[in-house]
Amino acid sequence: MKIDKNYRTVRLILGDQLNSQHSWFNSTDETVLYVIAELKQETTYVKHHIQKLCAFFSAMENFAQELTHKGHQVLHLTLDETEHFSSIIELLASITAGANADVLEYQQPDEYRLLTQLRKLLPQALGETQINETSSEHFLIPLEKIRTYVKPQQHNRMESFYRKMRKRFDILMDGESPEGGQWNYDSQNREKIKTKDLAHIPQPMMFGTAADAYFQRIKAHNIPYFGEYDAYLLWPVTRTQSLQLLDYFCEYCLPNFGRFQDAMIGDHPFQWSLYHSRLSFSLNTKQIHPMEVITAAIQAYRSAPTVITLPQVEGFVRQILGWREYIRCVYWINMPEYPNTNELSAHNKLPEYFWDGSTKMACMKQAIDQSLKYAYAHHIQRLMVTGNFCLLTGISPEEVNAWYLGIYIDAIEWVEMPNTQGMSLFADGGYVATKPYSASGNYINKMSDYCKHCFYDIKQKTSENSCPFNSLYWNFMHKHQTRLANNPRNIMIYRNWNKLGAETQQATLARAQWCIDNLSSL
Repeated sequence: MKIDKNYRTVRLILGDQLNSQHSWFNSTDETVLYVIAELKQETTYVKHHIQKLCAFFSAMENFAQELTHKGHQVLHLTLDETEHFSSIIELLASITAGANADVLEYQQPDEYRLLTQLRKLLPQALGETQINETSSEHFLIPLEKIRTYVKPQQHNRMESFYRKMRKRFDILMDGESPEGGQWNYDSQNREKIKTKDLAHIPQPMMFGTAADAYFQRIKAHNIPYFGEYDAYLLWPVTRTQSLQLLDYFCEYCLPNFGRFQDAMIGDHPFQWSLYHSRLSFSLNTKQIHPMEVITAAIQAYRSAPTVITLPQVEGFVRQILGWREYIRCVYWINMPEYPNTNELSAHNKLPEYFWDGSTKMACMKQAIDQSLKYAYAHHIQRLMVTGNFCLLTGISPEEVNAWYLGIYIDAIEWVEMPNTQGMSLFADGGYVATKPYSASGNYINKMSDYCKHCFYDIKQKTSENSCPFNSLYWNFMHKHQTRLANNPRNIMIYRNWNKLGAETQQATLARAQWCIDNLSSL
């Protein structure tokens, strides 16, 4: 790899740092070289969905072209140019030397793995070269300020965090009080989509960026992948596309986002998108800023208050201003020990149908097939279907984390791990949730139409064709009773368990054990 001239400064841009609004780009400088590189180390630390790999490569290339068009000096390297470098450190050392640069700069990575690698290994590899680390200028809470918002190795209440953020940024506030008199309207946002609502589900905005060049390159370099390949990427891979999707969401989806944010349906062509924004890939690659997303949603609400109600916009704002920032804080405050937590001693293997969808459980098949097809599932499918199943069956957190991190287009470790480790699996023992998000098949039946098409009977819990979630739920609650019974939110649950009687309890536990022993055949 030959660099055609000398540069004073080399600046690294990672694949999730595609922020054209960053102060780096306020002016052009012929002595600054920006480096955007496809790297084998970033494609193989877990096995990724093929659409995720292609989307990242496409977004990176488009960003390189955008910077070049604006007059910046950019070195965009594909796997063809970087295949001989075993790590990002080797690559940066080679580029810095080739450019005869005095300074190397990088934005803080959002993954502990990468931040540690750059901070520890770059100084050794670059010798006298000056190394500068700067903020990514994306998140609302700077990395160095996280300790003022959350504490390590303990539960930090998200609602308190959210209210503090609302006040700090003056979002949906009326002086010191929340607009409308309530901090959140979650209780109004849990409706099931009924037959009469199906005709009104908006067609999702999809894009058609050609992916074949990336796909062929991935295959040529023997990068492992899974999932269904699509020759055209439906995800936004430029800032322009991201802003188009944001506008579309605010106009067509936001009016019913809150009402149906937890709903799931199977018999509809747009069942995978519903009223969700699908902006997470754009946000997590930093093509758009969280505050401009929040501002756009609130402006849409202000412009059409009879169409978009306060509960709808508040529910969406809470996801960005509250949950997204909160989850990032939980991740950083608990690293590097966080991935090793396993409070419930879960060690079972992930069943093979997580990779091909070949299961008789309709809800699981729907969520997995959809994920394999689109590299996407919304939060309730992830939490209350696949996540709930892994929780109830005691699947190893390490295996579940790898699957979630690999399969979803928006999955980057800082956001994936706390949602999996803390919210789905309760492996952290309560840093995120005050109790496990466990549920029987009744919850899935309440929020979806999956159960009416299922091989298993949702109304049964002990028979051979009973819904596995039913017996697995009671088995989970029974197994961890010592750990969970003291939680006031579980008192009624254990009362109901005790009312079942010894014979029914034994039959339920026996059915659950059969399901666990035969996970691969469910």
